[in-house]
Amino acid sequence: MAVVTAAVDESLVLVHPALKEEVELAPPGNDPALLGLPSFIVGAVALGLVNVGMVPAGVAGAAIPILVAATSIGMFIAAIWAVHVGQGVVGGIYGLFAGFYLSDAVLVLGLTHNWFGIPLTAIVSTQKVFLIAWLIVIVMLTLGLLRLPVLYPVLLGLVDVTLLLFLLGVTQTSPSLIKASGYVSFIFCALGAYLFLGVMNQATGGRPFPLGKPILHS
Repeated sequence: MAVVTAAVDESLVLVHPALKEEVELAPPGNDPALLGLPSFIVGAVALGLVNVGMVPAGVAGAAIPILVAATSIGMFIAAIWAVHVGQGVVGGIYGLFAGFYLSDAVLVLGLTHNWFGIPLTAIVSTQKVFLIAWLIVIVMLTLGLLRLPVLYPVLLGLVDVTLLLFLLGVTQTSPSLIKASGYVSFIFCALGAYLFLGVMNQATGGRPFPLGKPILHS
């Protein structure tokens, strides 16, 4: 999650006053979003492709190499980087999503190889526990970002919809709902790509991309 850095034209990007001190601590070329956003996107794209059926049914582990070796590591590094440059909120968001992706990989591997001794009859219930717990946390995060430019809560809102659709797909054994969750994930990946291109444009000497006004102003 990128927070616009350095001095910017507030007609293009609006940053909540509570974050302005964080924003000014890191110059545009030292923005952890340069690593955090593409790490987030590649994991989401991989999961989306699995969910829309690019791999045969039952091959849930197809995304794990990306989730473990690229997304989780990249986002943990971006979280540390963000904290180092004084962007605590950004570091918290990256760390949270790194935990989500890593725990998803552990869940899939654990269920596939029976690491946790969970019987076949409890696999769906275990997936529901995982999805409900993370859905609650990410909805909380979405609400917590309503004072940021509107693109951020919209992106996280789409993440919430993706998790909800997948949860309903698992609960109702509905391949179409699971496939729908994959297509929604491509939408928030597109928003993430827009954020990344804006950060990259600013880091290479250009202007930040407009992100919209905050939903909450006070």
